[in-house]
Amino acid sequence: MKKFLLLIIVFVFIGTMIVATACEEKPSEPHVKVVDPIDDNYRVFYEIFVGSFSDGNGDRVGDLRGIINRMDYLNDGDITAGNDLGVQGLWLSPIFSSPSYHKYDCMDYYKIATQFGTEADLVELLNLCHERNVKVILDLVINHTSNQHPWFKAFTEARKNRDYNSEYYDFYTCVTKDTQVPGRTYAFISGTQGEYYECNFDTGMPELNFDNAAVRQAVLDVAKYWLDRGVDGFRFDAVKYVYFGDDPTSAEFWQWYMDELRKIKPDIYTVAECWSGDAETMTYYPAMDCFNFQVAQREGQIGSAVRTGRVSTFAGYIERYLDNISELREGAMLMPFLSNHDMDRIAGSVILSDRSMHMMANLYILCSGSPFLYYGEEIGMKGYRGAASTDANRRLAMLWGDDDTVRNPTGSTYSADKQTNGTVASQRADSNSLFNYYAKLIAFRNSHPMIARGDYEALPNIGTGFGGFVITYEGEQWGLIHNVSEEEVQIDLSQYDVAFTAVIGYIGQGAARIENGKLIIAPHTSVVLQ
Repeated sequence: MKKFLLLIIVFVFIGTMIVATACEEKPSEPHVKVVDPIDDNYRVFYEIFVGSFSDGNGDRVGDLRGIINRMDYLNDGDITAGNDLGVQGLWLSPIFSSPSYHKYDCMDYYKIATQFGTEADLVELLNLCHERNVKVILDLVINHTSNQHPWFKAFTEARKNRDYNSEYYDFYTCVTKDTQVPGRTYAFISGTQGEYYECNFDTGMPELNFDNAAVRQAVLDVAKYWLDRGVDGFRFDAVKYVYFGDDPTSAEFWQWYMDELRKIKPDIYTVAECWSGDAETMTYYPAMDCFNFQVAQREGQIGSAVRTGRVSTFAGYIERYLDNISELREGAMLMPFLSNHDMDRIAGSVILSDRSMHMMANLYILCSGSPFLYYGEEIGMKGYRGAASTDANRRLAMLWGDDDTVRNPTGSTYSADKQTNGTVASQRADSNSLFNYYAKLIAFRNSHPMIARGDYEALPNIGTGFGGFVITYEGEQWGLIHNVSEEEVQIDLSQYDVAFTAVIGYIGQGAARIENGKLIIAPHTSVVLQ
């Protein structure tokens, strides 16, 4: 009990210190209940493209040992130190044996890619993370495999030999020219009499046949194997490609799959990639949470709010989205992000010096659910496809600024002189850096548990450049207001139905206070009100 009380005291201390460092007058102390993140899934996740993150054995390729070595950077387990980024979840890009650098074409779900390490390394990482309240999810690609997977080799042999008794005869989607489904892609199976396999991403990535109960059991066994070894859950790649072009049938599969996984691990953390508009994404929410692609990138809801000042438009969108997913599944969460391994890095389209990046971070870190931070985003790393048209440019080596030997992935062409925002080493030494801002921002979020867990209602639009929410949590109401403009704003609080009486915290480029019924917020600053 004493240890628990000490944790609460420390969390409140951190939240108070964050507020105090940004203001001219110390506001009233936070009246919030601090929640230990170990008891739920509302946490900030950090996406690691494993091969580009940190080299732990000197072969210039990122690996699991490199992540272990960098855990003190990500989360050192000491909430009083203030030296780490403070993330509470890791999403690892595919780590299974594969012929490609990106590993999205698995050829053995039960073997860690040799250049990434061993299963023992993964278990060591899992144990270390769990000691520090950090969850770990693996990128699991099950809609397709590599054409070098033993399953596919057995499938093609069975087809060539017309071995109808082979258990792999129907393991992959196979059609004739006359039975091909419009909108899907196929490749000829050499040695057969006019048979084709489905391959919507690439001919080297054949699609599994989920009408086959043995296939369903096989991919369920894969998930169970890694859950039994301590993995907390999965990020599911390309969920709509299980039956591409047939969302209802794909969604039925995922509902079955998730029902089975929850029997194994009731508190499993999962998130799905359905790269599409909200209408299609909602098809999958009854089964599991999905990334929100509509808020991402410079042109998304977050970037648009910061660029145009229409924060109320963003707030209205978030309220509607949360209302919609809450009707589809109890406990459904928003999964916001700015960029990922398939997108141009966000820092290449904004200027750090004008604080746009900082406010975009505020809008998605200080929001409902479980936000995802792409590795290097916290230091403003850049990278885009450009004329080379290669995703490798979006997955460049982490800029540590020390003796780490990790190098850029195969096929990258992005010039190093375009990286103008420094390294981890240079930014950690600068109290005003983007890294240190992200660290404070994540700590601020954790110090105000209603931000992640409360019910959101958009505040009425009473001006441009600012806006926000009323958050209801455990029977109390709170305000969360963002000023994304370059000017100080004064808001007459009497225009709102909720009687906000005190500033309990803020973070940004200045201070916030209430005077004579008006809320005064400095430029590029977010505030929490009681």
